[in-house]
Amino acid sequence: MTVPFYVAPEQVMKDRADYARKGIARGRSLIGSVYKDGILLAAENPSRSLHKISEIYDRIAFAGVGKYNEFDQLRVAGIRHADTKGFTYSRDDVDARSLANVYAQYLGQVFTHEMKPLEVEILVAELGTEDTPSQLFHILYDGTVMDESRFSVLGGDSESISERFGAEFQADWSLELALRAAVRALAGPERNLGPRDLEVAILSKKNGRRTFDRLGYAALEELL
Repeated sequence: MTVPFYVAPEQVMKDRADYARKGIARGRSLIGSVYKDGILLAAENPSRSLHKISEIYDRIAFAGVGKYNEFDQLRVAGIRHADTKGFTYSRDDVDARSLANVYAQYLGQVFTHEMKPLEVEILVAELGTEDTPSQLFHILYDGTVMDESRFSVLGGDSESISERFGAEFQADWSLELALRAAVRALAGPERNLGPRDLEVAILSKKNGRRTFDRLGYAALEELL
């Protein structure tokens, strides 16, 4: 009779975390930041058809980095969850906090019980109202949720990008200033990123009920 091969639970969790982090680091980064009139979401993404940033509901946006097919499945599931909750109860009952908790539970379950963790990090952003501030929920591959009030950086070389962006961050800056700082932080000191290298969207208080707007080449060239 053979003896089963034993691996300590701590080592299993460490190996899964290392695997997920390496997969996420191979992708390009993304920044979410509040600005005077809303929330800016900017990512390095030259593809015009494979979007990292999408609308979930009236005042809620989704952004993901890592394996596209994995975070896109999460995006679709989030849309279905929000639509079902809004139809069953009220549109006002759909909020980013509950959606982030659903994502966190699912990612944590996969990380703990499945052989392969999801190689993704996601951001759920909700535009604030006159009575509530805007919110950014950064969910890691293992289900950890971080509530950010200013900005959040996902994927790639997130630490150095966060340092560069944090050095320029201002509390009530304009969309133009926030976007230019985000592009400089994503590019770093040795590269330049143009409109065709970027995917940018905003949640703006000026856009009416559906606050999400994806910025095209012309708008990016004007802002940059």
